[in-house]
Amino acid sequence: MTTVHIPEDWPTTEEQARAVQDALRARVILDEPGPPPGTGHVTGVDVAYDDERDVVAAAAVVLDASSLDVVAEATAVGRISFPYVPGLLAFREIPTVLAALEALPRPPGLVVCDGYGLAHPRRFGLASHLGVLTGLPTIGVAKNPFTFSYDDPDTPRGSSAPLLAGAEEVGRALRTRDGVKPVFVSVGHRVTLDQACAHTLALTPAYRLPETTRRADALCREALRDTYSA
Repeated sequence: MTTVHIPEDWPTTEEQARAVQDALRARVILDEPGPPPGTGHVTGVDVAYDDERDVVAAAAVVLDASSLDVVAEATAVGRISFPYVPGLLAFREIPTVLAALEALPRPPGLVVCDGYGLAHPRRFGLASHLGVLTGLPTIGVAKNPFTFSYDDPDTPRGSSAPLLAGAEEVGRALRTRDGVKPVFVSVGHRVTLDQACAHTLALTPAYRLPETTRRADALCREALRDTYSA
């Protein structure tokens, strides 16, 4: 487990954080296909909070993309680095997530975030922010549509419908299990939306949520518990 320190120049106000988003958003790459689904490595990242103690734990879990077996994992624990503000949640998480990624013994490949990329009010959610900072291909797979609208996809697995901000498609509602509530997929960095959806389906052979998210969620919760039991 890695202990994280907040960078001295980390934003402390909403104004500063939005300025960072504005500066980095222009660096998002949208015209690369990303790695083919089912090849190489794919890494899930997730965080767990203890707000009373002002602590956040992050986990990064690397899977073999073809077998979905775990091949590496790492955790990091640090202080929460920003207040809770809708649309700025990445600033609470990124220092600890970066530390977990940096502690991995092998390259992560595609990174899957439990959250948003372009499907964000400022078009710069955690997946985009993390992708720009690391240079890695990233996607966001969220449990709910945030503030955006969509039509319910058809019942079969693999059906999808645009996730819309007015007339703009910012992601897709994707059915990963027959007749089960969809997940909400958006591009982060260096991956197309079609590929992001294909990766999500490859990562959901048995459950609604990607195996990357399921494994990282369990690991970061365990890391948070271990912080206080040690």
